[in-house]
Amino acid sequence: MSMLRNQATSLLRYEHLTTTIPRAKEVRPFVERLITIAKRGIADGPTGIKALNARRLVMQDLQDREVVGKLFSTLAPRFQDRAGGYTRILRVGYRRGDSAEVAQMELVGSEFNPRAQAEADAAKADATPAKTKGVGGRLKAAADRIRGGKKEGKDASATKKATKPAKGAARKTTTPRKAGGS
Repeated sequence: MSMLRNQATSLLRYEHLTTTIPRAKEVRPFVERLITIAKRGIADGPTGIKALNARRLVMQDLQDREVVGKLFSTLAPRFQDRAGGYTRILRVGYRRGDSAEVAQMELVGSEFNPRAQAEADAAKADATPAKTKGVGGRLKAAADRIRGGKKEGKDASATKKATKPAKGAARKTTTPRKAGGS
């Protein structure tokens, strides 16, 4: 029961959860029942006796006041017109350690994008202009070009000649090794 409470609290707090398929299937009716109770509670208004009773019923299962507040203020009004099916289970793959099938569980209407932060950072980086080299950087690049050092646009390793391998380095052989003893 405590596992159900913890997973339901995490799902309602973050609106997504990564867990195994059997756990997700157990958490789904638990969370949907809580959302239904919250919807019934706010149907007459947030100050009625039904709202207080609904909060008390939900607080029996979830001991986190912030999550209960979010459930009644944000989530229940979002699902007011929906008859059921507040959660979605997406199969992700298999866990590496024990090959348990893993699922992404989320509330409908809050499609979680795990790469949203990276995409936002990339968009911000594209919007900022590229930093130009200062005078010192341009002078170093010009001096390298004059000395025959780094060449822009060409791979420097392509212009080098092949050298002998270092002493003790393995040589490539075309004949296979003999099978058998030492």
